[in-house]
Amino acid sequence: MKRKSTLLAGLLCAVIAAPAVQAQDANGAIKARKAAMQLYSHYMGKVGAMAKGATDYDAEAAQTAANNLQAAANLDQSAMWPQGSDNGAMGDKTRALPAIWTTYPAISERGEEFSAAVATLVADAGKGLPALQAAVGQVGAACGACHKAYRAPRN
Repeated sequence: MKRKSTLLAGLLCAVIAAPAVQAQDANGAIKARKAAMQLYSHYMGKVGAMAKGATDYDAEAAQTAANNLQAAANLDQSAMWPQGSDNGAMGDKTRALPAIWTTYPAISERGEEFSAAVATLVADAGKGLPALQAAVGQVGAACGACHKAYRAPRN
């Protein structure tokens, strides 16, 4: 009898605690993917400023930024996107729309487009300003395609 009571109490605690654990996991995932997006923004800011003429073109700095962007983009982010970490479930903690989890393979295709655009940026960043500008435009378009479809507007 004592064994059954202990087992039942343990199961009850697990059921009660499960939503809190899931929320903690989702909160951590949201923080991690926001950090990844900040890395993207940092390195795109460097090459974007050059592409716009806000800073002088520097082939070495452009190549370094492109390489670092690619390193960040190649991280396995699957744990950063658990089901239930969207703005419908998590409110204003994230702008990720629930459609991210319901539009396969379209969302995967957007990720592949981003990776391909970043690979072009890596290949072209050090080849002069016109090449950098074209490649930055492709990365920006890939970012925008995903953000327009899968990110809620700022409130």
